[in-house]
Amino acid sequence: MKYFLTLLLPLLGSFGPVQAADPKPPNIVWIIADDLSPELSCYGYEGVKTPNIDRLAKEGAKFTRAFASAPVCSASRSAFITGMYQTSIACQHHRTEDPKPLPPEVKTLPELLRAVGYHVTNSQDAAGKKWGKADYNFVFDEKQMFDGPDWRARPPGQPFFAQVQIKEPHRDFVNAPVTEERHRKAVLPPVYADHPLAHRDWAAYLQSIEVLDAKVGEVLEALEKEGVAENTVVIFFGDHGRPHLRDKQWLYDGGLLVPLIVRWPGKIPAGSVRDELVNLIDLAPTCLAMADLPIPPVMQGESFYPEQSPKREFLFAARDRCGDADDRVRCVRTTQFKYIRNFQPEKPYTQQSSYKEIQYPMLPLMRQLHAEHKLTPDQDAFFAAPKPPEELYDVTQDPWETHNLAALPGHAATLQDLRGKLDQWMKDTGDMGGTPETHPTLAEIIAETSKTYDKA
Repeated sequence: MKYFLTLLLPLLGSFGPVQAADPKPPNIVWIIADDLSPELSCYGYEGVKTPNIDRLAKEGAKFTRAFASAPVCSASRSAFITGMYQTSIACQHHRTEDPKPLPPEVKTLPELLRAVGYHVTNSQDAAGKKWGKADYNFVFDEKQMFDGPDWRARPPGQPFFAQVQIKEPHRDFVNAPVTEERHRKAVLPPVYADHPLAHRDWAAYLQSIEVLDAKVGEVLEALEKEGVAENTVVIFFGDHGRPHLRDKQWLYDGGLLVPLIVRWPGKIPAGSVRDELVNLIDLAPTCLAMADLPIPPVMQGESFYPEQSPKREFLFAARDRCGDADDRVRCVRTTQFKYIRNFQPEKPYTQQSSYKEIQYPMLPLMRQLHAEHKLTPDQDAFFAAPKPPEELYDVTQDPWETHNLAALPGHAATLQDLRGKLDQWMKDTGDMGGTPETHPTLAEIIAETSKTYDKA
């Protein structure tokens, strides 16, 4: 049954006025966590308690292979709010100092839903008293894109699209004592040094996730209290991967793999598990499909509701300048392999990054342990200089992506195939990663950011 009758003009244009054929079109709520990988009990991670997120997974679908298109917030958010790769719309540099308007044919999901009668909001928490994080790398007017921060301020009966932005588990982590039990249960990824400081940092990340879970519970309670939960699609996800040394800002799964849970009572089977490859740029077209609205042809994402057809064979992602750490990295991933291309291999993984020097205690720790030859080979690889120009990993056998297969003759065919797939994607999508920022220049950005680091 059609929820709306709309008119899609050439090159997207604008939607015509809404005429509601169904008096109850679905509400849509995005609950977005900052910097979250699937360290949740519903994803099988032990040592963290996430009852509210677990409940959401029991009542909806859990996606096991959902990935951001960028491992840093502003680039990723620019992508999933438009359904476009950030590299196609000049949004690839993290918090670009040189933002531009979106191309006229590209519209954000809030604009599209608002144009057909949705009340569109963006809040910091369930209370809806403060505006939430947007952090887009394009020019926009918050008050033109959103109706306000609180979905409850809408006229009676109006459908709503609400984004609820939750800071956790972004650094700084929550300021709470870490118990001995939490220390003991803070099982570190093997790419990090087995050291008390590293365990303390990881434990604080887990505690921040539990704070996130409580806030998710508040959102779910607010929907139930208003009596709209049964007709509301709830989509919970992280904007990109975890805030740790080898994860955020990098194209390993730790920077890209995110939890994604979708609940829609009566429409999506409760407790279902979806294993297909999903990119966060798929969220915008999926929500349009859920609202029975046309998907603009310009959108590069693919709807996964009711299912992907055909299913994705490849995922692509990109990293560009992050703060004062300028780099250009691209990857393509299948269910088995990941190919990474380092366009600037002369820049080490540990090049100057004022943000990480200030915020990531594992960086100076592991730098010191590297100098003392106390790291394992898998841990030590992150301090390689230069970086390898190409990396290839069998992610089914090597989930931490530490054994680079790119130079092995037995994987030459896979390397060549994925290398070609990446080249074609960059060409087809008009990858703008080679385009420098001009005002201010990179040198000016680095100089300004370094002042912050010098004062810290």
